[in-house]
Amino acid sequence: MSRSQALSPSVQEPSALGITIDDLVTQHRRRLLLEFVAGESGGWRRIFSAETHRPSLALTGFVNLYTFDRAQILGNTELLYLNALSPEQRREALSIIYQFELPCVIVTNGYNMFSELIELANERQIPLLRTTLSTARFIHQYVACLDDHFAPHTTVHGTMVDVYGVGLLFTGRSGIGKSEIALDLVERGHRLVADDVVHLRRQRTILLGEGSPLLGHKMEIRGIGIIDVERLFGIRAIRKVKRLEVEVRLSQWDGSEEYERIGLEEDRTTILGVELTLVCLPIYPGKNVTVIAETIAMNHLLKLRGYNPAHEMGARLSSAMQQPGESESTPIFGDPDAT
Repeated sequence: MSRSQALSPSVQEPSALGITIDDLVTQHRRRLLLEFVAGESGGWRRIFSAETHRPSLALTGFVNLYTFDRAQILGNTELLYLNALSPEQRREALSIIYQFELPCVIVTNGYNMFSELIELANERQIPLLRTTLSTARFIHQYVACLDDHFAPHTTVHGTMVDVYGVGLLFTGRSGIGKSEIALDLVERGHRLVADDVVHLRRQRTILLGEGSPLLGHKMEIRGIGIIDVERLFGIRAIRKVKRLEVEVRLSQWDGSEEYERIGLEEDRTTILGVELTLVCLPIYPGKNVTVIAETIAMNHLLKLRGYNPAHEMGARLSSAMQQPGESESTPIFGDPDAT
């Protein structure tokens, strides 16, 4: 039986809101080494993409393919070209790009500013920023900073634990025992990522999970109350961010329900457009879910290395059935010659 089910949380797209230039400078000042030079009154302008644009051709007058809605980077090429022009020619060249509603203009390498650049920035209320980073280094850091901001993200109800390096997300109805399973795993040396509220964001083709800044690494255990996992078990028991690889969907055991017993077809689920392994796990009193969770993680690691025990058993069964004259007692596993 193969399931292809998806969690349906509300997906938030930060790119629809963008980030203001004021927030860009404030939040990423240390990493991007940005400072305002002119056009501070335009700090309300927003960036909606982590991509940048270098307006080399636009400065010469070719604007047919000019992507003016991104941060405009003036690096060595653009600045050397502008420096070779007379003040009148320079203002004319800069006026070509400043006729558009640019989000901001960023000068790299800590270059001194042309007076014409400052004047146009103030006139058009378009932020003019400067960084001491090289052009290539700045663009790399800029994209890295804003990739997180523009990544699609959502929040799910569940508990996430790092088990043997595999990110497991436990989901299921409230009170089914997600937190208790996570607590038992932490006591066995694994690491809590988040409990109750799990923030997920997509980074290219993977999902990253983390806890709520408000809750931190605290857990609610029914009958006890709120506990602080970091204080109780130490720094080794927590992890701030972890890649999510497997969803373990917990449900109460139902004798009339058909559950997976062989595993030839792997169940899949989708969150934020990313496919994950799905394990539907029925539980009942006395069942050692903690050991099963560890087994799920280890089995996932084996599959990543190309070994699938269900497929191997299927291959052995097929091989045994094709051998003429074989006794039904021929062992499927182990050494056939063993006595």
